Amino acid sequence: MPRTPQQLREDLLAIWNAGVEGVRVDRLIRNSVALDGNVLQIGNEIYPLREIDRIVVIGGGKASGAMAETLESILTPLFDQKEIIGWINVPENCAKPLRKIFLHPARPIGANEPTEAAVKGTDKILDLVKNLKQNDLCFNLLSGGGSALLPAPIPEISLQDKLEITRFLSESGATIQELNTVRKQLSRIKGGKLKSLCYGKRLISLILSDVLGDPLDVIASGPTVDNSSSIFDALAVLRQFAPSIVEQVFTVDRQNSSKFVANNVEETDSACQKALRHICRYFQQQISSTHSSEPKLDSQGEFVRNLIIGNLATAVDAAGSEALRRGYSYTMHVSRKSEGFADDVGVSLADLALNMKHSDCLIHGGEPVVKLVPSEQRGKGGRNQQLVLAALIYLMNQLKLETNPDAFPQVAILSGGTDGEDGPTDAAGAWIDPIFWLEFREKIKTDPQFHPMTFLQHNNAYHFFEPLKTLLKTGATGTNVCDLRVILVDRMS
Repeated sequence: MPRTPQQLREDLLAIWNAGVEGVRVDRLIRNSVALDGNVLQIGNEIYPLREIDRIVVIGGGKASGAMAETLESILTPLFDQKEIIGWINVPENCAKPLRKIFLHPARPIGANEPTEAAVKGTDKILDLVKNLKQNDLCFNLLSGGGSALLPAPIPEISLQDKLEITRFLSESGATIQELNTVRKQLSRIKGGKLKSLCYGKRLISLILSDVLGDPLDVIASGPTVDNSSSIFDALAVLRQFAPSIVEQVFTVDRQNSSKFVANNVEETDSACQKALRHICRYFQQQISSTHSSEPKLDSQGEFVRNLIIGNLATAVDAAGSEALRRGYSYTMHVSRKSEGFADDVGVSLADLALNMKHSDCLIHGGEPVVKLVPSEQRGKGGRNQQLVLAALIYLMNQLKLETNPDAFPQVAILSGGTDGEDGPTDAAGAWIDPIFWLEFREKIKTDPQFHPMTFLQHNNAYHFFEPLKTLLKTGATGTNVCDLRVILVDRMS
């Protein structure tokens, strides 16, 4: 029997939600940590309780608060036997009182940027690690958003400079790998700096990956992993996105050696330009100095373990199980590298929806970037909303829906952030389906200027989907493993 438009919508949302449920951290933590008699089992390793004096819990990320809550519940039988303390930097809406672990509200909701509160929290975390003893056991709980929630600027660079460079790179379309390559060089905790404090101490990172391909040195900027990128790589990122400023600060002679150009900051420079110049000068000074800017960590690996407890593939698998339960023949795809721009990904997925031949469900995971228009022209939205809007425009063009509005196919496309956040909005993403199309047709009758292309060009997808009631609003999910998309096609219609 053909699926009704209502059934298509219900299935779309249920399959996506099942994917998020599959990476709920309470389940993932319990799969990784267990208290069994007189031993603590973590992954495949056994830790006798008699060899543990204190248990210290640190970390940061959008899901780290929920991770801490579950870990504390596992450790509850030890409350009268062991000293258990902890500090986790979390978004404000994830902060709640726990018995032993303090959840520090380090940034406002929907503002995925470092704050002074986050810096103070990170300094507290660094102090806990510095004071670890040989018989202590330290859990480090990391998840997506950890880079912004664990800021510890080096003395030479201010938090405002880091904010400016982060905003500049993000708005220019830099990938998370490129962004973190720069951030690790400006931090006292990222890029293996936390690991460097753990010589002779036991630290176990439980990591919920939000980075495609799960590179440990990129997730939360790799605080407990040797830095695979150098200061030269960071400079190359800045040269890619701000070539004129880099060349003003550096000159390169025929032997490819760099000289510092001691030009003054122009009075007319914007805050971003001043930050770029300042950071470039710092990089030049580090390159010219006799000591290496990279930590020497090779001999310390035996004291630090990094365990990925869940990732995007976990969510895609869980969504696939729900699709199968609902009678769909599904295919799955998990991107392992940067996908490029959200607009292009939306077009590709819409094209796939029109040409699916061997299945009626595609579950797709990835994470694109959005190149933002200038702030004065910019509306409100996020990469998932932008992606779905681009998919809609492609369908409209390919099927000539403006002149043939009854030709909208029995297709549903949803894209959402598994953390419940999509850009600086209260939505996780958006979707389109046949019910949406009917609502859009009515809307355009009363407002002929309500055209999706106008909204797309101004990064304003939120205000396009909001009146049509197809914004995906979940609130904070307590987890974070990139973006999950679901495409359904009713072949019986």
